[in-house]
Amino acid sequence: MAARNQSMFVTEDGKNLLITFLLVSSLFLLWGFCNGMIDVMDKHFQNELGLTKSQSAWVQFAHYLGYFLMSLPAGWLATRLGYKGGIIVGLLMVAAGGLWFIPATHINDMVKGGAVSANMAFVAFLVGVCAIATGLTFLETIANPYTTVLGDKRYAATRINLAQSCNGIGWIFGPIVGSMFFYGTDAAGKSTGSQTLYIPYVGVAVVVIALAVIFYFADIPDIRSKDDYHLDDATATVSHSIWSHPHFVMAVAAQFFYVAAQAGIFSFFINYMTAEVPPIPTSWDAAMSNLAGGSGWLSGWFQPGKDGALIISDKGASNLASLGFVFFLAGRFSGAGILRRFAAHKVLGVYAVLNVIITFLVFLKLGWLSVLCVFLSYFFMSIMFPTIFALGIYGLGARAKKASAFIVMAIMGGAVLPKLMGYVADVYDMSRGFIVPMACFAVVAFYGLSWSKLSKADGAAVRISGH
Repeated sequence: MAARNQSMFVTEDGKNLLITFLLVSSLFLLWGFCNGMIDVMDKHFQNELGLTKSQSAWVQFAHYLGYFLMSLPAGWLATRLGYKGGIIVGLLMVAAGGLWFIPATHINDMVKGGAVSANMAFVAFLVGVCAIATGLTFLETIANPYTTVLGDKRYAATRINLAQSCNGIGWIFGPIVGSMFFYGTDAAGKSTGSQTLYIPYVGVAVVVIALAVIFYFADIPDIRSKDDYHLDDATATVSHSIWSHPHFVMAVAAQFFYVAAQAGIFSFFINYMTAEVPPIPTSWDAAMSNLAGGSGWLSGWFQPGKDGALIISDKGASNLASLGFVFFLAGRFSGAGILRRFAAHKVLGVYAVLNVIITFLVFLKLGWLSVLCVFLSYFFMSIMFPTIFALGIYGLGARAKKASAFIVMAIMGGAVLPKLMGYVADVYDMSRGFIVPMACFAVVAFYGLSWSKLSKADGAAVRISGH
């Protein structure tokens, strides 16, 4: 087993790339942290600017628009700059986006004096969100396929899931930091979120600049993946383009709908927890306060609702989002092990079917069972993005970078369908809004269960999952 674990990071020429893998994995933690903060930002703007759920989804639209606009240029530049150059460019772009939040905050302060409208301030923040996303696009376009070539190709799906586990760690801490700076209050109980929202983003800018320096001096070899479909042959014809392979084409579609489901559930988590959770016994408030040593930190998770019952506060729901990402991370780690034993496409299909069932139970409004199902959806979403990615670029050789750009471009699903989910929630309620991700998971299930037929690679599923 030890030899098997070692070979996971050893290339065919015997080079051990474990250190390179760990360094690249730090990028996954970075964008998990950034995405985690984005996911708890919607309710902040609903409160501060009086937006509806559908309107607040412009945050996700701006975020994923950055992916859509930059994914193809990122793939083009990655081909010319190599993995190392592309990563450094991406980090510097993230830094620029993070620093933009300083002037955006000043624009927001001008709202009070009547110099600018609230809509202009909202747009200023959206520009920063989009700018950071363009940098993250570079990192995702490059780092995802790069992990698949950092060792024995049999463990491609396992490596990308391990790296994406770092994404899950970042996603846990993102909502916690978001709750501190987006939903903070002063001594009088007045919200301070609009004044402090920029602080974590400036911190991100400082960190990524330091990372760019580290990558500049690090050994990041430019490795080509194996050309199983002979796309790189000098004699290859137009018919051998990446679009002639159904397993890649459907991966783009599956990723579109998966990210749509993920973005919808993540971004409206706070709305669900503050509106759909059954009434909470008042004894919980005292119990939480005692657990916090009388500090009142945990008791701040609740606030009085109708009829004197307690409901979860925005700050409490933001912190609970971190618990959701604990489920997500647990799914990533356990999924990496499962993918070593079972075919990746079958695991993807089963997990997606389970999430169809889970989101339908949320739709039915079954009290605490539905609440539990929201958390379970995080667990079963965990392996979907990296597994779809690994299955989609399988066997595409050097063109995996180009294919990667299109799969990252499919993230645009996260910009479009959350607005539909928000609209359904505005018309009916947040539970009914889960009908949208339910339909999305059905598409992912189809891709996973039909991948072997689409790829025409009977043994590929076994090799890609680590057998």
